[in-house]
Amino acid sequence: MATREMAEFLRSRRDRIKPSSVGLPDGGRRRAPGLRRAEVALLAGISPDYYMRLEQGRGIRPSPSVLDGLARALVLDDDERDHLYRLALAPPSPQSPPHAPADGPVDPTVQRLLDAIDPVPAYVINTRLDVLAWNRTARALMPHHAELPWPRRNMLRYALCDPRARTFYVEWEEVARHGLAQLRTATGRDPDDPATKALIRELSGTPWFRTWWDRQDVKGPGMGRKEYRHPEVGRLTLDYIGMVLPGTPDHQFVTLTAPEEGPTRTALEKLAALARS
Repeated sequence: MATREMAEFLRSRRDRIKPSSVGLPDGGRRRAPGLRRAEVALLAGISPDYYMRLEQGRGIRPSPSVLDGLARALVLDDDERDHLYRLALAPPSPQSPPHAPADGPVDPTVQRLLDAIDPVPAYVINTRLDVLAWNRTARALMPHHAELPWPRRNMLRYALCDPRARTFYVEWEEVARHGLAQLRTATGRDPDDPATKALIRELSGTPWFRTWWDRQDVKGPGMGRKEYRHPEVGRLTLDYIGMVLPGTPDHQFVTLTAPEEGPTRTALEKLAALARS
């Protein structure tokens, strides 16, 4: 599977790059957008035939130096570069720690930390976006998740399968696409994981899945902003930070904070009061 996935990933990254962005002329007739195979091979320092066999998924296992050349040629970011290494079944990228599957439960010290920082909303997810643990205010922030039993509390399933998500998330499409990119990353870490395969089969029945899934986008933990329309406290604009937990690299510790003053701060204080009651 990894060989086929790597071939599809390479094609998707090649198609998105304009020749001019990597110092090549745009002129000439092109049957498809993006770079030609020969151009990628030239930029990566490998032969066109070798690169063609990689894109055809012929079972080649490229060396780390070849993968580095491909990452430069295709202008991959850190998440994409690490994903390429995993798909190639090569040793981990020097910038990245090795990954080990971890579906929970969380360590008791992590739960104590979640509870200690309350009323800051915080939760733990795995790479499949299953919610593994949270604190009181995070539970209040995500009331639709709280209705479900633990095995069904998956953020991507909610975004794609629950119609309430399109109202709950102000930027629903961005949230859903980002979640799919994180799920794609999870398939690179463990392509044969049965729970991940089952989730993909379930989500593939939604009308938006195939278009966004075929983009081959990948994302890891990071920082950003999410906007919510909460059914009880109204609109919240929260900044999130996702951090990989030491010793359990497939557990992400996520915190959500608000500015010191303003309507979101007021709404978050109301939410924390509701959670306490």
